[in-house]
Order: sequence, then structure tokens, then C-alpha cells
Amino acid sequence: MIESYIPIFLMIGCAIAFGVFMGKANELFGPRRPTDEKTSTYESGMEPVRTARERFSVKYYLVAMLFIVFDIEIVFMYPWAVAYKQLGVQGFVVMFVFVFILLVGFYYIWRKGALEWD
Repeated sequence: MIESYIPIFLMIGCAIAFGVFMGKANELFGPRRPTDEKTSTYESGMEPVRTARERFSVKYYLVAMLFIVFDIEIVFMYPWAVAYKQLGVQGFVVMFVFVFILLVGFYYIWRKGALEWD
């Protein structure tokens, strides 16, 4: 029984060894010429003007969570679209209800002003 897992353990061991080897090779052979420009914080090519400990607005996180929630619907729509013909009318009705519930939620957050930036 355990013999069937030997190739998996061997592959995991090789992957770990390769990762350690490449990390050490980078340390040994990589260039070591740090400058102020290389060690500074990189923010999309702009000079950092504030501290990294700055607080973000809750709206930023709210919009991020809403994006994830409404983006996850594609995970459910894709298999439905692939098996559309096999599901028939019942599958269409179930997906219609699903999309309707998502639209009601979208309308609710839109009316609450969650998508508006101040």
C-alpha cells in the first residue's frame, strides 16, 4: 500500500530540494550591490510619500470583498453553461433564480452607497 505513494513522496522531495537549491544559488551567485534606489520601497514607479503603516479606509476593503463575492458567481455559471443542454429547463430556472438573487444583492449594495468613493 505505501509503495504506491513512493513516487509522490519522491516528487515532493525533488520539488523541495530544487526550491532550496535555487534559493541558495541565488544567494551565492546573485549580485550584491545594494543602493538607496534598489532598497527603497517600490510603489508603481512613484516615490513613496507616506509611511507603510498608513490606515486604509473601510470602503477599500468593502469594495474588495464585494468584488470577490460577485466575481465568485462565474465559478458557478461556467459549469452551468457547459452543461446547459443536459440540465434543460430546470437548470435554466435554477440559474435564473441564482442570478436574480445576485442582482437583488447588487441593487441593495448600490442603494446603500457601498460602491461610491468619497
